[in-house]
Amino acid sequence: MAKVEMLKMDGTSAGEIDLSDAIFGVEVNEYAVHEVIKNYLANQRQGTQSAKTRAEVSGGGRKPFRQKGTGRARQGSRVAPNHVGGGIVFAPKPRDYSYSVPKKVKRLALKSALSAKVADKEIIVIDALTFEEPKTKKMVEFLANVNAEKKALIVTAAKDDAVVRSAANIPGVGTTQVGTLNVYEILNHTSFIVTKDAVEKIEEVYS
Repeated sequence: MAKVEMLKMDGTSAGEIDLSDAIFGVEVNEYAVHEVIKNYLANQRQGTQSAKTRAEVSGGGRKPFRQKGTGRARQGSRVAPNHVGGGIVFAPKPRDYSYSVPKKVKRLALKSALSAKVADKEIIVIDALTFEEPKTKKMVEFLANVNAEKKALIVTAAKDDAVVRSAANIPGVGTTQVGTLNVYEILNHTSFIVTKDAVEKIEEVYS
Protein backbone atom coordinates (compact mmCIF):
# COMPACT_ATOMS: atom_id res chain seq x y z
CA MET A 1 0.00 0.00 0.00
CA ALA A 2 1.15 3.50 -0.81
CA LYS A 3 1.55 5.80 2.18
CA VAL A 4 0.59 9.44 1.77
CA GLU A 5 0.93 12.20 4.34
CA MET A 6 -2.42 13.45 5.56
CA LEU A 7 -2.83 17.15 6.28
CA LYS A 8 -5.07 19.28 8.42
CA MET A 9 -6.82 22.37 7.07
CA ASP A 10 -4.01 24.57 8.41
CA GLY A 11 -1.43 22.60 6.43
CA THR A 12 0.10 20.76 9.39
CA SER A 13 0.57 17.00 9.34
CA ALA A 14 -2.16 14.70 10.62
CA GLY A 15 -0.18 11.49 10.20
CA GLU A 16 -0.12 9.12 7.24
CA ILE A 17 -2.82 7.25 5.40
CA ASP A 18 -2.55 3.96 3.51
CA LEU A 19 -3.99 4.02 0.01
CA SER A 20 -5.19 0.76 -1.52
CA ASP A 21 -2.98 -0.42 -4.37
CA ALA A 22 -6.07 -1.85 -6.06
CA ILE A 23 -7.37 1.71 -6.52
CA PHE A 24 -4.42 4.09 -6.21
CA GLY A 25 -1.57 1.86 -7.34
CA VAL A 26 -2.60 0.26 -10.62
CA GLU A 27 -0.66 0.50 -13.86
CA VAL A 28 -1.99 3.44 -15.86
CA ASN A 29 -3.94 2.29 -18.91
CA GLU A 30 -3.69 5.19 -21.36
CA TYR A 31 -6.10 3.59 -23.84
CA ALA A 32 -8.89 3.33 -21.25
CA VAL A 33 -8.27 6.90 -20.07
CA HIS A 34 -8.37 8.22 -23.63
CA GLU A 35 -11.58 6.35 -24.45
CA VAL A 36 -13.38 7.55 -21.32
CA ILE A 37 -12.33 11.19 -21.75
CA LYS A 38 -13.36 11.11 -25.42
CA ASN A 39 -16.71 9.64 -24.37
CA TYR A 40 -17.19 12.28 -21.64
CA LEU A 41 -16.51 15.17 -24.02
CA ALA A 42 -18.76 13.68 -26.71
CA ASN A 43 -21.59 13.31 -24.21
CA GLN A 44 -21.25 17.00 -23.30
CA ARG A 45 -21.94 18.12 -26.88
CA GLN A 46 -25.36 19.64 -27.41
CA GLY A 47 -25.50 18.66 -31.06
CA THR A 48 -27.79 21.60 -31.94
CA GLN A 49 -25.86 22.73 -35.02
CA SER A 50 -27.99 23.12 -38.14
CA ALA A 51 -27.72 24.54 -41.66
CA LYS A 52 -30.08 24.52 -44.64
CA THR A 53 -29.69 22.32 -47.68
CA ARG A 54 -30.71 23.55 -51.14
CA ALA A 55 -34.14 22.01 -50.58
CA GLU A 56 -34.69 24.17 -47.48
CA VAL A 57 -33.38 27.53 -48.70
CA SER A 58 -36.15 29.86 -49.86
CA GLY A 59 -36.26 30.77 -53.55
CA GLY A 60 -34.90 28.89 -56.51
CA GLY A 61 -38.22 28.35 -58.20
CA ARG A 62 -37.16 29.67 -61.58
CA LYS A 63 -34.08 29.43 -63.76
CA PRO A 64 -31.78 32.45 -63.09
CA PHE A 65 -31.20 33.14 -66.79
CA ARG A 66 -31.69 31.41 -70.12
CA GLN A 67 -29.71 28.31 -70.97
CA LYS A 68 -27.88 29.59 -74.07
CA GLY A 69 -26.59 32.77 -75.52
CA THR A 70 -25.34 34.60 -72.43
CA GLY A 71 -21.74 33.32 -72.47
CA ARG A 72 -22.14 32.19 -68.87
CA ALA A 73 -22.23 28.70 -67.43
CA ARG A 74 -25.72 27.21 -67.36
CA GLN A 75 -27.53 27.48 -64.05
CA GLY A 76 -30.76 25.87 -62.97
CA SER A 77 -31.37 27.45 -59.56
CA ARG A 78 -30.16 30.30 -57.36
CA VAL A 79 -30.21 28.03 -54.27
CA ALA A 80 -27.56 25.68 -55.66
CA PRO A 81 -24.50 25.35 -53.34
CA ASN A 82 -22.27 27.25 -55.79
CA HIS A 83 -24.36 30.41 -55.39
CA VAL A 84 -23.98 32.96 -52.61
CA GLY A 85 -26.95 32.43 -50.31
CA GLY A 86 -27.52 28.96 -51.69
CA GLY A 87 -27.88 25.73 -49.74
CA ILE A 88 -25.05 23.94 -47.94
CA VAL A 89 -23.72 20.65 -49.29
CA PHE A 90 -24.11 17.92 -46.64
CA ALA A 91 -25.48 20.49 -44.21
CA PRO A 92 -24.99 19.61 -40.51
CA LYS A 93 -28.21 18.73 -38.72
CA PRO A 94 -29.08 18.29 -35.03
CA ARG A 95 -27.83 14.95 -33.76
CA ASP A 96 -27.00 13.10 -30.58
CA TYR A 97 -23.25 12.60 -30.12
CA SER A 98 -23.54 10.54 -26.93
CA TYR A 99 -22.53 6.90 -26.78
CA SER A 100 -21.75 4.42 -24.04
CA VAL A 101 -18.50 2.90 -22.81
CA PRO A 102 -18.29 -0.47 -21.00
CA LYS A 103 -18.37 -0.19 -17.19
CA LYS A 104 -15.11 -2.13 -16.88
CA VAL A 105 -13.34 0.42 -19.10
CA LYS A 106 -14.76 3.31 -17.05
CA ARG A 107 -13.63 1.69 -13.81
CA LEU A 108 -10.15 0.99 -15.18
CA ALA A 109 -9.82 4.57 -16.44
CA LEU A 110 -10.83 6.01 -13.06
CA LYS A 111 -8.34 3.80 -11.23
CA SER A 112 -5.66 4.81 -13.76
CA ALA A 113 -6.38 8.51 -13.23
CA LEU A 114 -6.25 8.17 -9.43
CA SER A 115 -3.04 6.13 -9.62
CA ALA A 116 -1.47 8.77 -11.89
CA LYS A 117 -2.22 11.47 -9.31
CA VAL A 118 -0.51 9.43 -6.59
CA ALA A 119 2.49 8.65 -8.82
CA ASP A 120 2.88 12.33 -9.77
CA LYS A 121 2.50 13.41 -6.11
CA GLU A 122 -0.46 15.58 -7.03
CA ILE A 123 -2.82 14.09 -4.43
CA ILE A 124 -3.51 15.95 -1.18
CA VAL A 125 -5.38 14.04 1.52
CA ILE A 126 -7.17 16.11 4.19
CA ASP A 127 -8.25 14.58 7.50
CA ALA A 128 -11.43 16.71 7.52
CA LEU A 129 -12.71 19.65 5.50
CA THR A 130 -15.30 21.72 7.33
CA PHE A 131 -16.54 25.26 6.89
CA GLU A 132 -18.98 26.75 9.40
CA GLU A 133 -20.32 29.00 6.65
CA PRO A 134 -19.46 29.64 2.98
CA LYS A 135 -16.40 31.90 2.86
CA THR A 136 -14.27 32.36 -0.25
CA LYS A 137 -11.50 33.90 1.85
CA LYS A 138 -11.34 30.83 4.08
CA MET A 139 -11.12 28.55 1.05
CA VAL A 140 -8.28 30.63 -0.42
CA GLU A 141 -6.42 30.37 2.89
CA PHE A 142 -6.97 26.62 3.00
CA LEU A 143 -5.64 26.12 -0.54
CA ALA A 144 -2.57 28.19 0.31
CA ASN A 145 -1.98 26.19 3.51
CA VAL A 146 -1.90 22.86 1.64
CA ASN A 147 0.15 24.27 -1.26
CA ALA A 148 -2.50 23.46 -3.84
CA GLU A 149 -1.98 24.50 -7.45
CA LYS A 150 -4.23 27.06 -9.12
CA LYS A 151 -6.24 24.28 -10.78
CA ALA A 152 -7.49 22.18 -7.88
CA LEU A 153 -10.28 19.64 -7.57
CA ILE A 154 -11.78 19.17 -4.11
CA VAL A 155 -13.47 15.81 -3.54
CA THR A 156 -15.77 15.16 -0.58
CA ALA A 157 -17.61 12.00 0.44
CA ALA A 158 -21.00 13.74 0.08
CA LYS A 159 -22.17 17.13 -1.10
CA ASP A 160 -21.19 19.93 1.27
CA ASP A 161 -22.87 23.23 0.34
CA ALA A 162 -20.45 25.27 2.45
CA VAL A 163 -17.44 23.80 0.60
CA VAL A 164 -19.09 24.14 -2.81
CA ARG A 165 -20.08 27.77 -2.28
CA SER A 166 -16.74 28.69 -0.75
CA ALA A 167 -14.93 27.47 -3.88
CA ALA A 168 -17.49 28.67 -6.43
CA ASN A 169 -15.88 32.07 -7.08
CA ILE A 170 -12.27 30.89 -7.25
CA PRO A 171 -11.07 30.47 -10.86
CA GLY A 172 -9.70 27.00 -11.61
CA VAL A 173 -11.03 25.41 -8.42
CA GLY A 174 -13.72 22.74 -8.75
CA THR A 175 -15.66 20.61 -6.29
CA THR A 176 -17.26 17.20 -6.66
CA GLN A 177 -18.39 14.18 -4.67
CA VAL A 178 -17.29 10.56 -4.85
CA GLY A 179 -20.57 9.64 -6.54
CA THR A 180 -20.00 12.08 -9.43
CA LEU A 181 -16.24 11.73 -9.77
CA ASN A 182 -15.04 11.41 -13.36
CA VAL A 183 -11.74 10.91 -15.15
CA TYR A 184 -11.84 14.19 -17.10
CA GLU A 185 -12.16 16.33 -13.96
CA ILE A 186 -9.40 14.43 -12.19
CA LEU A 187 -6.89 14.92 -15.01
CA ASN A 188 -8.05 18.44 -15.91
CA HIS A 189 -6.99 19.69 -12.47
CA THR A 190 -3.42 19.68 -11.22
CA SER A 191 -4.06 19.26 -7.49
CA PHE A 192 -6.38 16.45 -6.40
CA ILE A 193 -7.60 17.33 -2.90
CA VAL A 194 -9.57 14.54 -1.24
CA THR A 195 -10.88 14.12 2.30
CA LYS A 196 -10.15 11.03 4.38
CA ASP A 197 -13.84 10.08 4.29
CA ALA A 198 -13.85 10.39 0.50
CA VAL A 199 -10.79 8.12 0.21
CA GLU A 200 -12.53 5.46 2.30
CA LYS A 201 -15.66 5.75 0.19
CA ILE A 202 -13.69 5.52 -3.08
CA GLU A 203 -11.95 2.36 -1.85
CA GLU A 204 -15.29 0.92 -0.74
CA VAL A 205 -17.06 1.61 -4.03
CA TYR A 206 -14.30 0.74 -6.51
CA SER A 207 -12.44 -2.07 -4.74
